[in-house]
Amino acid sequence: MGLSDAAFAIDAGNSKTDVALVAADGTVLGEARGGGFQPHRDGTGRAVAGLAPLLATASERAGLTGRVRVGHVQACLANADLPVEEQRLTEALAARGWAETVTVANDTFALLRAGLPDEGEPTGVAVVCGAGINCAGLAPDGRIARFPAIGRLSGDWGGGGHLADEALWWAARADDGRGEPSELARALPDRFGLPDMPALIEALHLGAVDAARRHELTPVLFAVAEAGDAVARAIVARQAEEVVAMAVVALRRLDLLDAPVPVVLGGGVLAARHRLLHERVLALLADRAPKASPVVVTAPPVLGAALLTLDRGVAAAASLPGAYARLRAHYA
Repeated sequence: MGLSDAAFAIDAGNSKTDVALVAADGTVLGEARGGGFQPHRDGTGRAVAGLAPLLATASERAGLTGRVRVGHVQACLANADLPVEEQRLTEALAARGWAETVTVANDTFALLRAGLPDEGEPTGVAVVCGAGINCAGLAPDGRIARFPAIGRLSGDWGGGGHLADEALWWAARADDGRGEPSELARALPDRFGLPDMPALIEALHLGAVDAARRHELTPVLFAVAEAGDAVARAIVARQAEEVVAMAVVALRRLDLLDAPVPVVLGGGVLAARHRLLHERVLALLADRAPKASPVVVTAPPVLGAALLTLDRGVAAAASLPGAYARLRAHYA
């Protein structure tokens, strides 16, 4: 079934993937959610093939049967960090025949678009801090600022997974005397019903506690920091420094450091608005980029991918009255 005036919007992160089938007037016809998108682990072909059931489910929920082909696919994908990765993913998506045209961007651009106004030149910077950390920005003349964002190899620090590992590292040292005392040494094993850090270390090492559950330690870190623990608070402060460092560098690269532009903040860690982290980020931004306007996006990032489909004007979507408002209202 052909729907040349509709589009698939895809936001695929490390931990989850959202797909929306969007009509030209901004109506969300059908949606689906699945697991994370990790082509660096699974391979490009297998990762893209894994999107097929989600597109099919979104189509079915729109009341459509059979193979659905739309006008455009806007895919904002985690791990599309390098130009060569974007090219490979674009080719793999195009080969599936899901749409007449395909655009691939890093998933940070979905967050950025979700936090920008729907009128005027798209200008601003976004920092996503979820499972990992990344940043992207757009200047009025179309220039882009971005980072490779492939972990410590590219100089990155932070994100939920990294914070959990940091908490474990400091807790282990607090427990055995190599580091400062910290309530983390009690709170982290307690999260899994274990008596102490040696028991938690053994459980993680031998697989009695699945390594995938480490992300459960990040909220514990913030709770311990909120209660006043100096070690935990230092980790949270470092995360704020990294968020603002990325934003300021992107603004500087785009000659926007002295401009009144949005700095969009999102991803699970930032969208949660943990008090210590949130207040520290705002304070650092006020000091280093005083004209910037922080904007926290709590809507699903697939909203940004869907807005990008309207920006393309698929079947003159951008000119249809109320299209952007209708789409935003759906995700409000």
